[in-house]
Amino acid sequence: MAESLSIDKNLCKEDKYILLLVQLKSLLSKEDNLISNLANASAAIKQTFEKVSWVGFYIFNGEKLYLGPFQGKVACTSIEVGKGVCGSAAKEKKTFIVPDVNKFPGHIFCDADSKSEIVIPVIKRQELVAVLDLDSDSFNSFDEIDGKYLENFCNFISSEIF
Repeated sequence: MAESLSIDKNLCKEDKYILLLVQLKSLLSKEDNLISNLANASAAIKQTFEKVSWVGFYIFNGEKLYLGPFQGKVACTSIEVGKGVCGSAAKEKKTFIVPDVNKFPGHIFCDADSKSEIVIPVIKRQELVAVLDLDSDSFNSFDEIDGKYLENFCNFISSEIF
């Protein structure tokens, strides 16, 4: 079965998120494989936002974050909790918006072109299961609007997909 995503590139960012989340909730299904769902979610986010140079999930195994489905350049395969933006978001279980990754202490440079980043923890029953990581090759690409809608999405996948 062919899947499709329909996002008008001329919409404002908030309207793109609203439309994307509606479509993702239809596209993703608990009956499908977790990896397949996360892969489609990554692709849909990358397809929707031109500012995103890399998007993907790091899945928590109880000790470390391990690379999951993503779209973009090759990436770090494991990240220690508390290290870099992903590890910090995992440790603190909160969203991190980093306008300039060069100014983030201990930033892990998987992609030298990355300039800004947002990482959202995926929490199920108060426990970390993954983080959603978005990078951009431009500074200041992410803000509270991104945080709001990506947190909403991560809440959906934690309750309906994981």
